[in-house]
Amino acid sequence: MAKKQTKGYPWKYCSLGGVVRVNITSGEDIAHLGELDQKLWTVLSCPTRNLALDSRTLQLIDSDGDGRVRVAEVVSAAQWLTSVLKDRDAILKGESVLRLDGIDTDCEAGQKLFASAKQILSNLGLEKDEISVEEASDSVAIFEKTQFNGDGVITPASADDETLRPLIETIAGKIGSTTDRSGEAGITAEHIEAFYAALADYAAWQDAAEAGKAAIFPYGDNTAAALDACEAVKDKVADYFMRCKLIRFDDAVAGAVDLSADRVGAISDKNLATQAEEIATYPLARPAREAVLPFDAINPAWQAAFAAVKALVLDVDFPKAKGITEEQWQGILDKFAPYCAWLADKKGEAVEALGLDEVKAQLKADRKAELLALVESDLALKEEAESIDGVKRLMLYYRDFAKLLRNYVIFTDFYGRKQGTRGIFEAGRLYIDERCCDLCIKVADMGAHGDMPKLSGMFLLYCKCTSKAKGETMDIVAVMTDGKTRDLRPGKNGLFYDLDGADWDAVITKVVENPISIKAAFWSPYRKVANFISDKIDKSAADKDAAALSKLQTTADAGPAGAKQPFDIARFAGIAAAVGMALAGIGAVLVALGAAVKSLVWWQWIVIIAAVMLIISGPSCFIAWRKLRRRNLGPVLNANGWAINSVVLVNILFGKILTSVAKYPKMKLDDPYAKRTPLWRKILCWVLVLLVIAFGVLYFTHHLGWLGL
Repeated sequence: MAKKQTKGYPWKYCSLGGVVRVNITSGEDIAHLGELDQKLWTVLSCPTRNLALDSRTLQLIDSDGDGRVRVAEVVSAAQWLTSVLKDRDAILKGESVLRLDGIDTDCEAGQKLFASAKQILSNLGLEKDEISVEEASDSVAIFEKTQFNGDGVITPASADDETLRPLIETIAGKIGSTTDRSGEAGITAEHIEAFYAALADYAAWQDAAEAGKAAIFPYGDNTAAALDACEAVKDKVADYFMRCKLIRFDDAVAGAVDLSADRVGAISDKNLATQAEEIATYPLARPAREAVLPFDAINPAWQAAFAAVKALVLDVDFPKAKGITEEQWQGILDKFAPYCAWLADKKGEAVEALGLDEVKAQLKADRKAELLALVESDLALKEEAESIDGVKRLMLYYRDFAKLLRNYVIFTDFYGRKQGTRGIFEAGRLYIDERCCDLCIKVADMGAHGDMPKLSGMFLLYCKCTSKAKGETMDIVAVMTDGKTRDLRPGKNGLFYDLDGADWDAVITKVVENPISIKAAFWSPYRKVANFISDKIDKSAADKDAAALSKLQTTADAGPAGAKQPFDIARFAGIAAAVGMALAGIGAVLVALGAAVKSLVWWQWIVIIAAVMLIISGPSCFIAWRKLRRRNLGPVLNANGWAINSVVLVNILFGKILTSVAKYPKMKLDDPYAKRTPLWRKILCWVLVLLVIAFGVLYFTHHLGWLGL
């Protein structure tokens, strides 16, 4: 846990996005981060993946390796970094090159880092007094020409003795290998111990076979082949003897357990040479009460397999026999028990391919101690090598730590759009529907983006992005803060550019609707009424079309019987009277309206129109204004694994920067395919304009008393 803020250190503050935040303006601020109360941090934790910051830096800061960077880990990194640099303010520059004299050699850690930085440059064959992130991070190049590098892994290059080098390669090939810091495959003490243990186990296993050779190998060198041959027919032989037992139990079942002529007859019209699979299901031999398996009457489908048993086993144990009983067969199987037990106890398989002679030769040479000594020599440089790794850590922090703080403590990168900066959580730009969404965030888990983003108050577009060049897909969420929204719907395509400039095909998968601007909110009620009327007209037209079609079909089906009804004079008179009454009512309303209009002056008209529009659009604009002021990116980042400790407001002014809408120059261009206005419509428009002008002249002359009226 970071220490609570004390009154001893004078923190500076700034206002970003309408929120007061602690400002980090000097190296001393970084050194005292441990004194800053966690309640004043903008972020409490963030993931180490899917961020526009070197993942190596984040993984080094993530000391417990849980995939998250927490406040305590940021504080620990800040204290270490500021303790080994002379100029702490240089951290804020975020440079990738550090002069060696910038390392503070007054402390032990700084002395080791200075010496290791010099060693790195020497290993790389460079003579200079500065080191870069790339030079400190290229461990393969740093250790490429070194015999030992402190990781406990030895390669053939680690051995001065030429005879040890092939042995190291042999161990790596049989036991396994580990990649050395130099990038080469090598072995550790564990590999060496495992190799010699395997040699000893395999030799002992073979010695046991030699000691009990007569029992373990009943058929000499053919024992393995004999066992395989017996295993191949074992189940079929057991089936044969069981059939014989059933016949002895009851002679009546002899026909049932023997081969029936019907089964053979079912395939007799086919080429029997192709029916081996079916024939193999028949008994191994004709079962009989005597229960003796005859060698010369075996099922043709099993003759080859049984011939192997006879040649390897039966001719050895029963050279003159014409058949075998179940007891004799079981005796054969029992003879394999010691061999099977020996196989089950097999050890040292990893070195079996070397052959017994080579195994014994390696045991006799016994170079295990020499190999382990090489490992010890390598491990003796562990501290020095780890210090070299410390230089890599120093350079990554020196370049990236200030950027992390700008996105962790104060969020200046996100709000610094005019200075060309971006938040490390941003992924690129989305072009869609004649606009560019500059704020796009990669979505790590769509399931986590359920209800949380709705709380942001922002208009969000979730898109599935596909890159054919990379063969990858990803989900993003784009924040839309300007323009029209009626054409933004799932299925609409756009183009996404990541921070590297690579393009991805984007398609909207989900839309979270919220107010996008006060202008859009002002016209929203009118659009809703227009859409309502349009839907009603479309529905009414569709209903009338369906009714007319239905009536036409009914009339056609009725034929002459459905003749036209005679004219009803009474009904017509009623309709005419109703129309007359309606027209009279409308006329009365128009007369009253005309009287009211006549009494109004011009400015009263403006007030009435403004009041009506305010009544209609005012509530919508007020609601939109309140939501736009409180738009908060925090819920979206929380859904993406961040622990946001403060609001991240996207107000109206800042929102204008995040989305740019296409603007065309005002030009009068001739479009050959544009719809032409008919002449009668132009004449009608001019007539209406002239009538309005005439009405206005008469109206104003009347109210001002001109012309004596």
